Amino acid sequence: MTIDHRTAVPTDERIRSLHERYAPTAEAFALVWTHCRIVCEIAEHLLDRHDTGLDRALVRAGCLLHDIGVYRLYDADGRLDQRNYVRHGVLGHALLRDAGLPDALGRFCSRHTGVGITREDVLRQRLPLPVADHTPGTGEEHLVMYADKFHSKTAPPTFVSAAGYAATVGRFGADKVARFTALVERFGEPDLTALARRHGQPVA
Repeated sequence: MTIDHRTAVPTDERIRSLHERYAPTAEAFALVWTHCRIVCEIAEHLLDRHDTGLDRALVRAGCLLHDIGVYRLYDADGRLDQRNYVRHGVLGHALLRDAGLPDALGRFCSRHTGVGITREDVLRQRLPLPVADHTPGTGEEHLVMYADKFHSKTAPPTFVSAAGYAATVGRFGADKVARFTALVERFGEPDLTALARRHGQPVA
């Protein structure tokens, strides 16, 4: 993926300011921004271990932006709409488009959910999403999606092992497990023990 870095890839400071602008509460900001930063650490750790030839600046921006659409699912009382959580990716894509960011960045939002949501998934599961393909298409998009699988914004937030995620995604079909397994083989597994210790969060 080629984009003009002088204008298209925002700085960490600009990305943080976008989070602060759209977060409905300080608690929501802390949860989502911390998660995005952790996913970024995971992705950069994997890049350090494997020379993939991917655009590191684009991966970093994608990690820090991928969950910004979650803010659009909070109601006036600060409650998160879990029922429509699957929409947070497309909501984030639209939010970044409205903020003037390029589509190459918005795609990190709309294409990171699970191991990618296909058009057939949308139809078969009757998901509240546009009937379209929502799977990653570039190496950078695949890495951001993959890194995201190793950390969850649950209460309390936790790190998730590869085996743990494979067991979870298995509920959606063997094809999803196969897709995740291919990502493990492509990018390797991150050292979650060191990350969990640094952030004071458990590994599920």
